[in-house]
Amino acid sequence: MGLAQDPAGSRGTLWEDRRMAAPIRQSLFGVARGWWRCEGLWAGSVGSRSLALAAAPSISGSPWRLLGAVCLQRPPLVSKPLTPLQEEMAALLQQIEVERSLYSDHELRALDEAQQLAKKKADLYDEEGDEQNVLLAQDLEDAWEQKFLQFKPGARITEADKKNDRTSLHRKLDRNLVLLVKEKLGDQDVWMLPQAEWQPGETLRGTAERTLATLSENKLEAKFLGNAPCGHYKFKFPQAMRTESSLGAKVFFFKALLVTGDFSQTRKKGQHVWVCKEELGDYLKPKYLAQVRRFLLDL
Repeated sequence: MGLAQDPAGSRGTLWEDRRMAAPIRQSLFGVARGWWRCEGLWAGSVGSRSLALAAAPSISGSPWRLLGAVCLQRPPLVSKPLTPLQEEMAALLQQIEVERSLYSDHELRALDEAQQLAKKKADLYDEEGDEQNVLLAQDLEDAWEQKFLQFKPGARITEADKKNDRTSLHRKLDRNLVLLVKEKLGDQDVWMLPQAEWQPGETLRGTAERTLATLSENKLEAKFLGNAPCGHYKFKFPQAMRTESSLGAKVFFFKALLVTGDFSQTRKKGQHVWVCKEELGDYLKPKYLAQVRRFLLDL
């Protein structure tokens, strides 16, 4: 006859199965709750992003006009004078270089000729033969010395410096100079960096390049430093010019280094200046000056 199962044993087996299945159900419920939570967060984030995009104003309806300005700099033409500490350091490095250096071809030739001259004085050398060559190195040094004495270095202080002519490009040769122009803003004459209004279809750097091209009858060639603006400034128009659709302007500055060119002599005096960083305060308004100084480096 077959063996009968113990009812108690059957209940024990079912109890064990239920105890084992409980953690599995809890873990499944936890995963499901996690999915529901993530789904809710995703829906909330999508809703927030769409709301933010809907609330963002369009560029065409903005009351702010976009302007591109060029910060045109003339780099230094000569090096700055050395400080006493720099002079001492330069002399020390020069001494170390001379002590560790090898003789040049001219120095070897001069030493060889000095030995030949010593032999000549000691009657150990025939004076006919290389007499012309013995004097050749010394003759070269004398000619070089005369040429050096005739050389006159250019003056660091130019006529424009003496007259304090800030419209001239030939001043403060050891400093960076920045171009400023005088523009009519309402009924006021305001000094600023050259600027022009942005036109649809062009980049802001293109606006700055167009500004540079229209500055002078003489072609000004400059190298722009990058496509991104180096700074910006926002200002409101005077009350007489301000409207609901034209509240003010946002100016984006682009750096450029002058390569060649200058303003023509026919340009009206007092409409432009070339100034160093310390002289900007004589022309620019404080808030405008604070923004310009943030990206100007005078090394």
